Amino acid sequence: MPIQGTPRRRHHKWKFVVEIAGVAFAGFNKAGPLEVEVATVAISEGGSSIPHKSPGRSTFAKITLERGATTDRDLWDWFLEVADVAANVGLVDDDYKRDFDIVQQERDGSEIMRWRIYRAFPTKFSAGDWDNDADEYRIESVEIDFDYFEPVGI
Repeated sequence: MPIQGTPRRRHHKWKFVVEIAGVAFAGFNKAGPLEVEVATVAISEGGSSIPHKSPGRSTFAKITLERGATTDRDLWDWFLEVADVAANVGLVDDDYKRDFDIVQQERDGSEIMRWRIYRAFPTKFSAGDWDNDADEYRIESVEIDFDYFEPVGI
């Protein structure tokens, strides 16, 4: 007798929106990856040749956002706020750290899944490169560091 079940629904990775507070237009070509890793702590007790292993600290990889270059300065202005903090102008975390969402969408634009990124701030900005022989658009990118992420509204 065959096994009866419901096939899992797969989602295309090309249909998404990034919602960042204070950024007017956040249409990105690429966003991600969302990665978290738990370190392993190994302890060898009493001369044992087999160490006891347990989970350690979690680390979250930076997220890279890429988009076609525009005249919009919101991402650049956010990056400058962080650069000012690094120069010790005295801003507190809440002035430059922002929560944002990466929203997975269906073909019709309806929401499938939402990932919330907490207390994020840009650490690297690239205005792209210029090439007279290229037929592509200039791509600007920003690297984002943050505290943690989680799926919300599922």
